[in-house]
Amino acid sequence: MKRPLLQTTVRWRLTLLYGGLFLACGAALLAITYLLVAHATLTNVRPRGLVLRGSNNALTPDAGHAALGGVIARVRIADLHQLVIESAIALAIMAVLSTLLGWIVAGRVLAPLRKITAAAQQISDTNLHQRLAIEGPRDELRQLADTIDGLLGRLEVAFEAQRRFVANASHELRTPLTAMRVAVDIAIAKPDVSPQVHVLDTHLRRELDHADQLLESFLMLARAQHGEIRDHTSVVPLAQLVDDALAKQDDTISAKQITSHTTLGPAQVSGSPTLLARMVDNLIDNAVRHNQTHGTIDITADTDADQARLIIESDGPILDPNAVAGLAQPFRRIVADRTGSQNGHGLGLSIVAAVAAAHGGTLQLQARDQGGLRAQVALPATAGIPATKVPV
Repeated sequence: MKRPLLQTTVRWRLTLLYGGLFLACGAALLAITYLLVAHATLTNVRPRGLVLRGSNNALTPDAGHAALGGVIARVRIADLHQLVIESAIALAIMAVLSTLLGWIVAGRVLAPLRKITAAAQQISDTNLHQRLAIEGPRDELRQLADTIDGLLGRLEVAFEAQRRFVANASHELRTPLTAMRVAVDIAIAKPDVSPQVHVLDTHLRRELDHADQLLESFLMLARAQHGEIRDHTSVVPLAQLVDDALAKQDDTISAKQITSHTTLGPAQVSGSPTLLARMVDNLIDNAVRHNQTHGTIDITADTDADQARLIIESDGPILDPNAVAGLAQPFRRIVADRTGSQNGHGLGLSIVAAVAAAHGGTLQLQARDQGGLRAQVALPATAGIPATKVPV
């Protein structure tokens, strides 16, 4: 979509409004002045008709006065026309000056609004404690700033309550899970345990592992969405994250006989090593989990201008292109093999999108024509700084 040559900003609209109003009022004033002066001129100068007196048809004094009056009338009419021309020139000059003055005045009037906008753009969910704190007379703009400050205060309280809820929920949920594991360990450690108990033990441990993974995914998603990036100065190479993630999936890749191709350039990003590692782990896990037997995975990490890109293309079933974007939403699945509880929680790509957004990046998902998924993560690149070793 092409941008217009002249953006219709509020300042431009106010300037055009000021200039248009001045031009209309000036034209009306010029017309009224012309009518009044013309009326006064034609009223004071009344040329009389010629009067012939005497036998030789000579002009009398009355006839001379009439001729002189006609000349004066024509002169005054010419002066009126000249007045109109000069007034129109003056009006054009003043219209330009009024437009410039309107631009300056509009800028002064909108200066507090620009300050409010700049301050609001710097506030995010990680610094909701900041306020606009606009000073000055309590006019409409001051009331707007105070309203925004009040809204930020309510959002800060809501975010803090949500963070406390996540922390408390993680603690309260891990406690019963741990107690269940201890109970299972005690039950299976007894002598003469029946085969049914062993089957139940296997089933319970599988479900407990599933619950632990789901809880961990919830906590990771909450951290990423809340922007909890603690290691701001850490520089992480994407190539190392990819190698570590592939190593974790080595058994599954071998079992499904998946072929992986990697093209890893010197792409580095700044942020939390833990969150970034989880982001890459989830991308690789998604590409392996939903891949087909004897499928392929193509992984590319490179730097384009000021962005570091990680692209993962994997084989798989044909996906609906219109529904692929929804995969970044929690618990969103679009094909049958994504619905089973043992084949993912539906949170993997949601965590990827949240981690990318927390680091100032984006996640793009695209269905491949031949089947499978293309996932691209774009993050702000960091160059010229030694990378930090990410623990596996």
